[in-house]
Amino acid sequence: MTNGSADDRQNKNQRREAAREKAKALREAQHKKDVRNRAILFSGIGVVVIAIIVCVALILVSSMKTAGPGPANMASDGLKMGTNNVAVTTPALAAGQQPTPSATNDPGVLDIRVYIDYMCPYCGQFETTNLTQIDKWVNQGAATYEVHPLSLLDRSSLGTKYSTRAANAAACVANYSPNNFFDFSSLLFANQPQENTAGLDDPTLEGYVKQAGAGSLDQINTCITNGDFKSWVADATTRATTEPLPGSTVSKVTGTPTVLVNGQQYQGSLTDANAFANFVLQVSGQESTATPTPTPSS
Repeated sequence: MTNGSADDRQNKNQRREAAREKAKALREAQHKKDVRNRAILFSGIGVVVIAIIVCVALILVSSMKTAGPGPANMASDGLKMGTNNVAVTTPALAAGQQPTPSATNDPGVLDIRVYIDYMCPYCGQFETTNLTQIDKWVNQGAATYEVHPLSLLDRSSLGTKYSTRAANAAACVANYSPNNFFDFSSLLFANQPQENTAGLDDPTLEGYVKQAGAGSLDQINTCITNGDFKSWVADATTRATTEPLPGSTVSKVTGTPTVLVNGQQYQGSLTDANAFANFVLQVSGQESTATPTPTPSS
């Protein structure tokens, strides 16, 4: 009995010890499982947080991006201004999309369209000679004015590619503050650099954006600095110099300025405002003595 009891106690102790070891093993296994689950949980939360951060970042970045490969409001490759110099708004051109010619004007409203290079001295002559009366006609509702910036004279700016940079800057204004395009474009010609100089630097271009009263200055300045529309400028220039000009018999731009009034090309003096006014009146079917409202007059 004594030996049996000792054996029983020993067996009981062994069983208890085995039970404790098993319980310990189970606790350790459960602890490892809990740790693993917490790791998975926090990892999942981390992924979600990262995903949220990425989404927010993408939203912020997309809000700063331009509307497309081409600028908004230049679906025709030009920006069209109407009464009170209010821009005709259009969607941006998508990648590979062909431009859409601007809608035909109402009867009696002349369509004046120019293809220009901001480095071109002849463009500067035409603009400084005629811009005041063009502005008058546009504000009277007698005409629209559509500007197509090109980059034909990059070779004439000592390697800075001023024609491209200026056209890109104009496109940035068109994209973010289109109603200030006319004033900005005018300032570029009023302060036009000479050929075979470096042209205006980007900070100077940005200064003229501000002087023109444009909004969204940070976005426009970033657009200018990054050259967001430089590839579009190159494409638009290629199209203008290799394809027929819409609504006219002109097969392509062979030089700047190319000036169209209701599709008819003006080939007169670039420094005589009366010569251009008479051409406009001739196209409109009016005599040069016509009153300024609603038809153009000198």
